[in-house]
Amino acid sequence: MQFLENLPFDLDLLPKPVYVVGGAVRDGLLGRVRGELDLDLVIPVGAVDVARRLANEYRAGFVLLDAERQIARVVFPGMTVDIAQQDGAIITDDLARRDYTLNAIAYDIQTGETIDPFNGTQDIQEGTIRMVRRQNLVEDPLRLLRAYRQAAQLNFTIESNTRDAIRELVALLTTVAAERVLAELRYLLQTPNSSQWLVAMVEDELLSGWLKIPVDVAFKNQLSEFDRSIELIKHDYPALRIELDRPLRDTISVSRGSIGKLIKILSPDLELATIQMLRLTFSSIEIQVVTTVINYLPALLAPEMSLSEQYFWFKSVGSDFPLLVGLALTEGVKMEQLECLIDRYLDPDSQVAHPTPLVSGHDLIQALQLTPSPMIGKLLTEIQLARIMGKISTPADAIEFSRKYIRCEFSNT
Repeated sequence: MQFLENLPFDLDLLPKPVYVVGGAVRDGLLGRVRGELDLDLVIPVGAVDVARRLANEYRAGFVLLDAERQIARVVFPGMTVDIAQQDGAIITDDLARRDYTLNAIAYDIQTGETIDPFNGTQDIQEGTIRMVRRQNLVEDPLRLLRAYRQAAQLNFTIESNTRDAIRELVALLTTVAAERVLAELRYLLQTPNSSQWLVAMVEDELLSGWLKIPVDVAFKNQLSEFDRSIELIKHDYPALRIELDRPLRDTISVSRGSIGKLIKILSPDLELATIQMLRLTFSSIEIQVVTTVINYLPALLAPEMSLSEQYFWFKSVGSDFPLLVGLALTEGVKMEQLECLIDRYLDPDSQVAHPTPLVSGHDLIQALQLTPSPMIGKLLTEIQLARIMGKISTPADAIEFSRKYIRCEFSNT
């Protein structure tokens, strides 16, 4: 198994038996190679003590995940190892309590034996997600969402009886902590080609209890069109691709491209969309991106903006520009209609999209003998507007322009 290669710890330090379970076994059977390996181990007793000793031996990080259920994490560079106490007298008891058959397979590290009591290997080969038993989904309803996320990640299908059970149990999802639901939704949003399963989740009403989403054909079509629009942008403008794929923050893996999918399942009304996102505990930056899009997308759908309108629009949208382009294309705007704006955005010297000041507020105060006031900010804005219109181009021009502007202001009062 690939997950046993280049381990950062000595297997002899672990008690016997030790079983690898979950995603590492599944991916090993699929031949999938992970960039950063997460290993889930199960041992009969003393999981927390074993994890702590392992962390101390290698000066690795230690995190107590669940003291009652005896689960702890050891963090190595490039790898996390979760060690859990076996749930039941034997390993098959533990596997019987898991969510889906593809995750109910254990690999005995010492003997090399694969324990597969629910034919998960066959389901993996057939690309099927099948529940171990219905009660397991009831015990942790987050598992309902996990089926759709894993179907998207693995390009699998959900077995019909399993999907029927999920549909019958969707009401239980509102009993799950919002943070856990959000984590699954973020995973799905970040998965390539996830639109099919986002649509399936909406159709099966998995998010209705949280977002109150209406299901209609337009929603499906818009998600598909959004995916095509994003691929077009990435093909024609590689620089925008980087911005669309970049995580919003180091602590938030969701990208602006993924937020575009989310926008399609939120209310178009800003107030309602904000309520929906707050209910699911989305971060302030995610809410900010959605707010910017809802507020400033209409300008891209309207007739061409003047230079001054573009200046204020660029100032407001900032790094959300590539996402706005993708959504405008989704709404039927042609790429050629947006090329001028895209060129300005990609030009670091564009004074419309990326203005640089000719003078500072301090310069104005010194040159014109002004006192600090809101007038300074207004003058700086007017200077920039005059500059993009080609009326001024040097600091001296800016000072003279400001002098005349103040004179006119006072003459009109």
